Amino acid sequence: MMRMLSVVSGVLLSALAAAGTAQAAGEIVIKAGHGAQMAHPTHLGLVKFGELLAAKTGGKVKVEVYPDRQLGEEREMVEGLQLGSVDMAVVSTGPLTAFAPQMGIVDLPFLFKDSAHVYRTLDGEIGRTLLSKLEPKGIVGLGWWENGWRHLTTKKPVASPDDLKGLKLRTMQNPVHIAAFKELGASPIPMVWGEVFTSLGQGVIDAQENPITIIYTNSLWEVQKHVTLTGHVYGPHVAMFSKARWDALPAEVRSAVQETMAEETAYQREQSARLEREQLEKLRERGMTVETVDTTPFRKATAGLAGSLKNIDQGMLAAIREGAQ
Repeated sequence: MMRMLSVVSGVLLSALAAAGTAQAAGEIVIKAGHGAQMAHPTHLGLVKFGELLAAKTGGKVKVEVYPDRQLGEEREMVEGLQLGSVDMAVVSTGPLTAFAPQMGIVDLPFLFKDSAHVYRTLDGEIGRTLLSKLEPKGIVGLGWWENGWRHLTTKKPVASPDDLKGLKLRTMQNPVHIAAFKELGASPIPMVWGEVFTSLGQGVIDAQENPITIIYTNSLWEVQKHVTLTGHVYGPHVAMFSKARWDALPAEVRSAVQETMAEETAYQREQSARLEREQLEKLRERGMTVETVDTTPFRKATAGLAGSLKNIDQGMLAAIREGAQ
């Protein structure tokens, strides 16, 4: 009798194990990485994206979110997309010009009038055209999320481009940003984000530029005293998928990802706007001096930049500027 029970138990356990294996085999796991902190709107957006996608697919698809460069620095994540070792990534445009040089157009200083102008541009034909430039590199561009308007942080006040002369200013590894700050008289130093906080604290660099949400979530008040609200560049976050992984997904899952991305973009941008307002006040509470500035001299200093750079589509540039009207 005991032997029979043992056999029956063994059969039941085997059946349960087989069922669990079948369930696990039927589940699709998407590993998504980004370079920001967990309080950043992109992390909140990816978490929400995963929830919505799971609901839309009846639990068939699970999104695992890896924040704060857990899957590598931004360029490494993009390379991972090409190799298929990273499924999905949301990164700044910083490293993307190395893969699709035409993407640099969105990094031109003072290109966009306001956020509404940005959204009309990036959600329309121009945004779709730019995302398509990634596909020959093995990357599927899914959409344009928001990192935010970029501002300066420094150890001394900045009122005009004259105050930037000789300033060792960290930039992304982005040729458009580097060229812009050279025009403004600074000494731009391209640097991966993981080295910035320590470099500011040790005096290797004097200043950096980023959206408010990056400044706050990385505690830059500990190593910088001033925030100057230049809004010199709008910084998108680009949501992308590995083409190798994308092509292997069932058609219905690809459709669900695209639908969820379209729905989720508005949520992510709303979180970005909310957090920027809230965190700007928190920076003041942390002791940072937040200053507005007349951007006219900054605009004049960089006005000729677009004409001097390679890979800037002048027809697209004209269309973007017309869209501000």
